[in-house]
Amino acid sequence: MHTRTLARDLRVSAIGLGAMGMSQSYGPNPGDRKDMIAVLRGAVERGVTFFDTAEVYGPYVNEELVGEALAPLRDQVVIATKFGFRIENGAPSGLNSRPEQIRAVADASLRRLGVDTIDLFYQHRVDPDVPIEDVAGTVGDLVQEGKVRYFGLSEASAQTIRRAHAVHPVTAVQSEYSLWTRDPEPEVLPTCVALGIGFVPFSPLGKGFLTGTVDASTSFTDGDVRTTIPRFTAENRAANQALVDHVVTLAQAKGATPGQVALAWLLAQHPSIVPIPGTRRLSRVEENTGATQLPLSADELADLNELAGRIGVQGDRYNEHHMSLVDK
Repeated sequence: MHTRTLARDLRVSAIGLGAMGMSQSYGPNPGDRKDMIAVLRGAVERGVTFFDTAEVYGPYVNEELVGEALAPLRDQVVIATKFGFRIENGAPSGLNSRPEQIRAVADASLRRLGVDTIDLFYQHRVDPDVPIEDVAGTVGDLVQEGKVRYFGLSEASAQTIRRAHAVHPVTAVQSEYSLWTRDPEPEVLPTCVALGIGFVPFSPLGKGFLTGTVDASTSFTDGDVRTTIPRFTAENRAANQALVDHVVTLAQAKGATPGQVALAWLLAQHPSIVPIPGTRRLSRVEENTGATQLPLSADELADLNELAGRIGVQGDRYNEHHMSLVDK
Protein backbone atom coordinates (compact mmCIF):
# COMPACT_ATOMS: atom_id res chain seq x y z
CA MET A 1 0.00 0.00 0.00
CA HIS A 2 1.27 3.44 -0.90
CA THR A 3 1.23 6.11 1.80
CA ARG A 4 0.43 9.80 1.71
CA THR A 5 0.90 12.72 4.09
CA LEU A 6 -1.90 14.88 5.44
CA ALA A 7 -0.51 18.35 6.15
CA ARG A 8 3.10 18.24 7.29
CA ASP A 9 3.55 14.97 9.08
CA LEU A 10 0.45 12.77 9.45
CA ARG A 11 1.41 9.74 7.35
CA VAL A 12 -1.45 7.43 6.37
CA SER A 13 -2.29 4.80 3.78
CA ALA A 14 -3.27 6.26 0.40
CA ILE A 15 -6.69 4.64 0.78
CA GLY A 16 -8.42 4.73 4.17
CA LEU A 17 -11.56 3.04 5.44
CA GLY A 18 -14.76 4.80 6.45
CA ALA A 19 -16.50 2.74 9.14
CA MET A 20 -19.88 4.51 9.24
CA GLY A 21 -21.70 1.92 7.13
CA MET A 22 -20.81 -0.79 9.61
CA SER A 23 -23.30 0.77 12.03
CA GLN A 24 -25.84 2.76 10.01
CA SER A 25 -27.10 4.30 6.76
CA TYR A 26 -27.04 1.39 4.30
CA GLY A 27 -29.99 -0.77 5.24
CA PRO A 28 -30.04 -3.52 7.88
CA ASN A 29 -26.87 -3.51 9.92
CA PRO A 30 -24.62 -6.57 9.95
CA GLY A 31 -25.80 -9.11 12.50
CA ASP A 32 -22.38 -10.28 13.55
CA ARG A 33 -20.09 -7.77 15.22
CA LYS A 34 -17.25 -10.27 14.87
CA ASP A 35 -17.55 -10.05 11.09
CA MET A 36 -17.07 -6.28 11.15
CA ILE A 37 -14.11 -6.61 13.51
CA ALA A 38 -12.60 -9.10 11.07
CA VAL A 39 -13.03 -6.62 8.20
CA LEU A 40 -11.36 -3.81 10.16
CA ARG A 41 -8.44 -5.99 11.23
CA GLY A 42 -8.19 -7.52 7.77
CA ALA A 43 -7.92 -4.04 6.32
CA VAL A 44 -4.85 -3.39 8.47
CA GLU A 45 -3.33 -6.65 7.26
CA ARG A 46 -3.79 -5.34 3.73
CA GLY A 47 -2.01 -2.07 4.42
CA VAL A 48 -4.85 0.26 5.45
CA THR A 49 -3.73 2.47 8.34
CA PHE A 50 -6.35 5.26 8.28
CA PHE A 51 -9.78 4.66 9.84
CA ASP A 52 -12.70 7.07 10.09
CA THR A 53 -15.52 7.03 12.64
CA ALA A 54 -17.65 9.54 14.62
CA GLU A 55 -19.63 9.71 17.84
CA VAL A 56 -22.83 10.26 15.86
CA TYR A 57 -22.47 7.02 13.89
CA GLY A 58 -24.89 4.75 15.64
CA PRO A 59 -24.73 6.97 17.69
CA TYR A 60 -21.73 5.89 19.71
CA VAL A 61 -21.57 2.22 18.73
CA ASN A 62 -19.34 2.77 15.72
CA GLU A 63 -16.58 4.26 17.85
CA GLU A 64 -16.85 1.28 20.19
CA LEU A 65 -16.61 -1.12 17.26
CA VAL A 66 -13.59 0.61 15.76
CA GLY A 67 -11.91 0.86 19.14
CA GLU A 68 -12.35 -2.82 19.92
CA ALA A 69 -11.25 -3.94 16.47
CA LEU A 70 -8.11 -1.83 16.34
CA ALA A 71 -7.01 -2.11 19.97
CA PRO A 72 -4.47 -4.88 19.24
CA LEU A 73 -3.13 -2.84 16.30
CA ARG A 74 -3.15 0.60 17.90
CA ASP A 75 0.46 1.43 17.09
CA GLN A 76 -0.11 0.69 13.39
CA VAL A 77 -3.15 2.87 12.74
CA VAL A 78 -4.46 6.44 12.64
CA ILE A 79 -8.01 6.83 13.98
CA ALA A 80 -10.12 9.86 13.12
CA THR A 81 -13.35 10.72 14.89
CA LYS A 82 -15.63 13.74 15.02
CA PHE A 83 -17.59 16.13 17.24
CA GLY A 84 -20.20 18.73 16.47
CA PHE A 85 -23.68 17.22 16.67
CA ARG A 86 -26.09 17.50 19.57
CA ILE A 87 -27.36 13.99 20.31
CA GLU A 88 -30.65 13.55 22.16
CA ASN A 89 -32.70 10.40 22.71
CA GLY A 90 -30.24 8.37 20.66
CA ALA A 91 -30.30 10.56 17.56
CA PRO A 92 -28.72 13.78 16.27
CA SER A 93 -30.91 16.81 16.91
CA GLY A 94 -28.88 19.72 15.65
CA LEU A 95 -25.37 21.11 15.94
CA ASN A 96 -23.30 21.87 19.05
CA SER A 97 -19.67 22.91 18.90
CA ARG A 98 -19.52 24.93 22.10
CA PRO A 99 -16.14 24.53 23.80
CA GLU A 100 -17.58 22.60 26.74
CA GLN A 101 -19.30 20.21 24.33
CA ILE A 102 -16.10 19.63 22.35
CA ARG A 103 -14.31 18.74 25.56
CA ALA A 104 -17.07 16.40 26.69
CA VAL A 105 -17.11 14.63 23.33
CA ALA A 106 -13.34 14.25 23.32
CA ASP A 107 -13.38 12.58 26.73
CA ALA A 108 -16.26 10.29 25.74
CA SER A 109 -14.64 9.36 22.42
CA LEU A 110 -11.37 8.54 24.15
CA ARG A 111 -13.25 6.11 26.40
CA ARG A 112 -15.23 4.49 23.60
CA LEU A 113 -12.20 4.12 21.36
CA GLY A 114 -10.07 2.89 24.24
CA VAL A 115 -7.17 5.16 23.30
CA ASP A 116 -5.05 7.71 25.11
CA THR A 117 -5.10 10.20 22.22
CA ILE A 118 -7.45 10.90 19.32
CA ASP A 119 -5.25 11.02 16.25
CA LEU A 120 -7.46 13.32 14.16
CA PHE A 121 -10.44 15.19 15.63
CA TYR A 122 -12.78 16.71 13.05
CA GLN A 123 -15.55 19.21 13.55
CA HIS A 124 -18.27 17.17 11.83
CA ARG A 125 -20.28 20.17 10.63
CA VAL A 126 -19.60 23.87 11.07
CA ASP A 127 -21.78 25.33 13.83
CA PRO A 128 -22.98 28.81 12.79
CA ASP A 129 -23.64 29.69 16.43
CA VAL A 130 -20.04 29.17 17.56
CA PRO A 131 -17.16 31.18 16.07
CA ILE A 132 -14.77 28.83 14.31
CA GLU A 133 -11.93 30.57 16.15
CA ASP A 134 -13.37 29.27 19.43
CA VAL A 135 -13.61 25.77 17.99
CA ALA A 136 -10.03 25.81 16.73
CA GLY A 137 -8.79 27.23 20.01
CA THR A 138 -10.54 24.54 22.02
CA VAL A 139 -9.13 21.74 19.89
CA GLY A 140 -5.74 23.43 20.15
CA ASP A 141 -6.02 23.26 23.92
CA LEU A 142 -6.86 19.54 23.66
CA VAL A 143 -3.74 19.08 21.54
CA GLN A 144 -1.67 20.80 24.22
CA GLU A 145 -3.19 18.49 26.83
CA GLY A 146 -2.30 15.40 24.80
CA LYS A 147 -5.89 14.30 24.22
CA VAL A 148 -5.80 15.08 20.48
CA ARG A 149 -2.97 14.99 17.94
CA TYR A 150 -4.45 16.82 14.94
CA PHE A 151 -7.41 19.06 14.10
CA GLY A 152 -9.71 18.61 11.10
CA LEU A 153 -12.84 20.11 9.57
CA SER A 154 -15.67 18.49 7.60
CA GLU A 155 -17.85 20.14 4.93
CA ALA A 156 -16.28 23.52 5.71
CA SER A 157 -16.07 26.45 3.31
CA ALA A 158 -12.76 27.93 2.17
CA GLN A 159 -13.33 31.01 4.35
CA THR A 160 -13.97 28.88 7.44
CA ILE A 161 -10.89 26.78 6.75
CA ARG A 162 -8.70 29.88 6.57
CA ARG A 163 -10.14 31.34 9.77
CA ALA A 164 -9.67 28.10 11.69
CA HIS A 165 -6.17 27.53 10.33
CA ALA A 166 -5.10 30.98 11.53
CA VAL A 167 -5.86 29.92 15.12
CA HIS A 168 -4.67 26.30 15.08
CA PRO A 169 -3.24 24.34 12.13
CA VAL A 170 -5.87 22.33 10.25
CA THR A 171 -4.40 18.98 9.22
CA ALA A 172 -7.25 17.64 7.09
CA VAL A 173 -10.53 18.73 5.56
CA GLN A 174 -13.11 16.06 4.87
CA SER A 175 -15.88 16.56 2.32
CA GLU A 176 -17.78 14.56 -0.26
CA TYR A 177 -15.74 14.41 -3.45
CA SER A 178 -15.87 12.08 -6.42
CA LEU A 179 -16.32 12.05 -10.18
CA TRP A 180 -19.95 13.03 -9.68
CA THR A 181 -19.50 15.40 -6.71
CA ARG A 182 -17.06 18.11 -7.73
CA ASP A 183 -18.16 20.79 -5.25
CA PRO A 184 -14.76 21.17 -3.51
CA GLU A 185 -12.86 21.98 -6.70
CA PRO A 186 -13.51 25.72 -7.16
CA GLU A 187 -12.51 26.93 -3.69
CA VAL A 188 -11.97 24.30 -0.99
CA LEU A 189 -9.34 22.17 -2.72
CA PRO A 190 -7.22 25.15 -3.83
CA THR A 191 -7.39 26.52 -0.29
CA CYS A 192 -6.22 23.22 1.16
CA VAL A 193 -3.36 23.03 -1.33
CA ALA A 194 -2.32 26.61 -0.63
CA LEU A 195 -2.30 26.05 3.13
CA GLY A 196 -0.72 22.59 3.01
CA ILE A 197 -3.83 20.86 4.37
CA GLY A 198 -4.70 17.28 3.45
CA PHE A 199 -8.03 16.50 1.81
CA VAL A 200 -10.09 13.41 2.70
CA PRO A 201 -12.97 12.59 0.31
CA PHE A 202 -15.85 10.68 1.82
CA SER A 203 -18.31 8.84 -0.44
CA PRO A 204 -15.53 8.66 -3.07
CA LEU A 205 -17.53 5.97 -4.92
CA GLY A 206 -20.69 8.05 -5.05
CA LYS A 207 -22.38 5.99 -2.33
CA GLY A 208 -21.98 2.96 -4.56
CA PHE A 209 -23.13 4.51 -7.83
CA LEU A 210 -19.65 4.71 -9.34
CA THR A 211 -19.03 1.00 -8.75
CA GLY A 212 -21.47 0.13 -11.53
CA THR A 213 -23.59 -1.97 -9.16
CA VAL A 214 -26.42 0.57 -8.86
CA ASP A 215 -28.73 1.61 -11.70
CA ALA A 216 -32.27 2.88 -12.26
CA SER A 217 -33.73 -0.54 -11.49
CA THR A 218 -32.01 -0.96 -8.12
CA SER A 219 -34.29 -1.24 -5.08
CA PHE A 220 -32.93 0.05 -1.78
CA THR A 221 -33.84 -1.58 1.52
CA ASP A 222 -35.55 0.19 4.41
CA GLY A 223 -33.10 2.33 6.32
CA ASP A 224 -30.84 2.95 3.31
CA VAL A 225 -29.84 6.61 3.31
CA ARG A 226 -29.98 6.68 -0.48
CA THR A 227 -33.79 6.60 -0.32
CA THR A 228 -33.61 10.17 1.06
CA ILE A 229 -31.12 11.57 -1.48
CA PRO A 230 -32.49 13.34 -4.58
CA ARG A 231 -29.60 12.10 -6.72
CA PHE A 232 -30.77 8.52 -6.12
CA THR A 233 -34.31 8.78 -7.44
CA ALA A 234 -34.84 6.29 -10.26
CA GLU A 235 -35.17 9.16 -12.74
CA ASN A 236 -31.89 10.76 -11.68
CA ARG A 237 -30.05 7.44 -11.60
CA ALA A 238 -31.10 6.89 -15.20
CA ALA A 239 -29.94 10.40 -16.15
CA ASN A 240 -26.58 9.87 -14.44
CA GLN A 241 -25.93 6.45 -15.96
CA ALA A 242 -23.85 7.76 -18.89
CA LEU A 243 -20.97 8.74 -16.61
CA VAL A 244 -20.94 5.31 -14.97
CA ASP A 245 -21.07 3.59 -18.35
CA HIS A 246 -17.90 5.42 -19.36
CA VAL A 247 -16.18 4.44 -16.12
CA VAL A 248 -17.23 0.81 -16.65
CA THR A 249 -15.89 0.81 -20.22
CA LEU A 250 -12.56 2.28 -19.14
CA ALA A 251 -12.29 -0.23 -16.28
CA GLN A 252 -12.88 -3.15 -18.64
CA ALA A 253 -10.18 -1.87 -20.99
CA LYS A 254 -7.69 -1.66 -18.12
CA GLY A 255 -8.59 -4.97 -16.47
CA ALA A 256 -9.84 -3.12 -13.40
CA THR A 257 -13.16 -2.47 -11.68
CA PRO A 258 -15.22 0.73 -12.02
CA GLY A 259 -14.63 1.49 -8.35
CA GLN A 260 -10.88 1.27 -8.85
CA VAL A 261 -11.07 3.72 -11.76
CA ALA A 262 -13.13 6.15 -9.65
CA LEU A 263 -10.63 5.96 -6.78
CA ALA A 264 -7.62 6.21 -9.10
CA TRP A 265 -9.13 9.36 -10.60
CA LEU A 266 -9.33 10.87 -7.11
CA LEU A 267 -5.78 9.88 -6.21
CA ALA A 268 -4.57 11.56 -9.41
CA GLN A 269 -6.10 14.92 -8.49
CA HIS A 270 -3.47 15.78 -5.86
CA PRO A 271 -0.92 13.86 -3.75
CA SER A 272 -2.50 15.11 -0.51
CA ILE A 273 -5.87 13.45 -1.26
CA VAL A 274 -6.73 10.32 0.76
CA PRO A 275 -10.17 8.80 -0.01
CA ILE A 276 -12.00 6.82 2.68
CA PRO A 277 -14.42 4.44 0.92
CA GLY A 278 -16.66 2.51 3.26
CA THR A 279 -17.50 -1.17 3.08
CA ARG A 280 -18.64 -4.13 5.14
CA ARG A 281 -16.72 -6.67 3.07
CA LEU A 282 -13.06 -7.54 3.01
CA SER A 283 -13.24 -8.27 -0.72
CA ARG A 284 -14.17 -4.63 -1.27
CA VAL A 285 -11.28 -3.50 0.90
CA GLU A 286 -8.97 -5.49 -1.34
CA GLU A 287 -10.58 -4.05 -4.45
CA ASN A 288 -10.40 -0.48 -3.17
CA THR A 289 -6.78 -0.66 -2.12
CA GLY A 290 -5.95 -2.03 -5.56
CA ALA A 291 -6.73 1.41 -6.96
CA THR A 292 -3.32 2.57 -5.76
CA GLN A 293 -1.79 0.28 -8.39
CA LEU A 294 -3.94 1.57 -11.26
CA PRO A 295 -2.28 4.33 -13.28
CA LEU A 296 -4.51 6.54 -15.38
CA SER A 297 -2.94 8.34 -18.34
CA ALA A 298 -3.31 12.05 -18.91
CA ASP A 299 -5.69 11.30 -21.78
CA GLU A 300 -7.81 8.98 -19.64
CA LEU A 301 -8.05 11.58 -16.90
CA ALA A 302 -8.93 14.27 -19.44
CA ASP A 303 -11.65 12.08 -20.93
CA LEU A 304 -13.19 11.44 -17.52
CA ASN A 305 -13.09 15.14 -16.66
CA GLU A 306 -14.53 16.19 -20.00
CA LEU A 307 -17.36 13.70 -19.84
CA ALA A 308 -18.23 14.49 -16.23
CA GLY A 309 -18.23 18.21 -17.01
CA ARG A 310 -20.28 17.83 -20.18
CA ILE A 311 -22.91 15.48 -18.80
CA GLY A 312 -23.19 17.02 -15.36
CA VAL A 313 -25.05 15.31 -12.53
CA GLN A 314 -28.78 15.28 -11.94
CA GLY A 315 -30.04 15.68 -8.37
CA ASP A 316 -28.63 17.16 -5.17
CA ARG A 317 -26.18 15.09 -3.14
CA TYR A 318 -28.19 15.61 0.07
CA ASN A 319 -31.80 16.24 0.94
CA GLU A 320 -32.81 19.75 1.97
CA HIS A 321 -32.13 19.22 5.69
CA HIS A 322 -28.62 17.85 5.23
CA MET A 323 -27.77 20.49 2.62
CA SER A 324 -28.61 23.11 5.27
CA LEU A 325 -25.78 21.74 7.44
CA VAL A 326 -23.10 22.29 4.78
CA ASP A 327 -20.99 25.40 5.43
CA LYS A 328 -21.22 27.97 2.64
